[in-house]
Amino acid sequence: MKRLTIPILIILMFLFSGCGKNIPGATPTETAPAAIPATPTSLPMALRVNGEGILLSEYEAELTRLQQAQTTLGQVTTPEEQRNRVIQNFTDQLLLAQAATQAGFGVDDATIQARIDKLVSDIGGIDKLTTWQSANGYTDESFRAALKRAILTTWQRDQIINSVPTTAVQIHARQILVQDEANASAAYSQLQSGLDFATLAFAYDPVLGGDLGWFPVGMLTQPEVEAAAFAVQPGEYTEVVKSKIGYHIVFVIERDPAHTLSIDARRTLQEKTLVEWLDASRAVSNIVVLVP
Repeated sequence: MKRLTIPILIILMFLFSGCGKNIPGATPTETAPAAIPATPTSLPMALRVNGEGILLSEYEAELTRLQQAQTTLGQVTTPEEQRNRVIQNFTDQLLLAQAATQAGFGVDDATIQARIDKLVSDIGGIDKLTTWQSANGYTDESFRAALKRAILTTWQRDQIINSVPTTAVQIHARQILVQDEANASAAYSQLQSGLDFATLAFAYDPVLGGDLGWFPVGMLTQPEVEAAAFAVQPGEYTEVVKSKIGYHIVFVIERDPAHTLSIDARRTLQEKTLVEWLDASRAVSNIVVLVP
């Protein structure tokens, strides 16, 4: 029942992979004045975020990379889903890169060249890098621009996720989970009659006894169950709680106001913090989508 996590790197480092989430709707939002002067170019644009743009040629190349990657992986999505994914990827990159710049982090030409030199060394020579760029739709200019955005994006992403502390209020709990209300009511009646919670939990889950381990707020996949668990004290159990996956009764074993987060728990909270940051940034940004 704990939340499944994905590497945070996948959420943002979509520069060469074309991965990302679908944008929620395709309607441009213009809720705040531009924070950055418009990109000085007469070339066709695909997107503007706070006045900073993505060239149509960059968008088309990224869309092609996404389509090629999905073909290789056997994934099938609609043209609209592909378009929305690329638009959101670029939007999130620009928001993060702009925040990094506003925080005083800069990327100069020497830094970009050093990264390119390392890529040349890693890939086996400038000719191989040039061939790779051509095969993936990059010009030298667009590759340098993408690399600069990636460096800025990574820096700002790290500032956000590293703000998540290593400890949090957590509870250690076990649960009884059944699929129908009648069984849940019967189990609750047994507990009310004085039956030990752990004894009954092992009857329903002979291996783990329903042990959920330690978890902070935001870790369980069923928020209503989590809310009920945090509302009771150690030594108490919840009433029957209905969720999408069944009927739960949760017993709180321990509570710690500063329990060390597990690797998975901290990663989950980092992902949540990053998503919330991006959602909040989109809500106050001037985002204009210029492709149909």
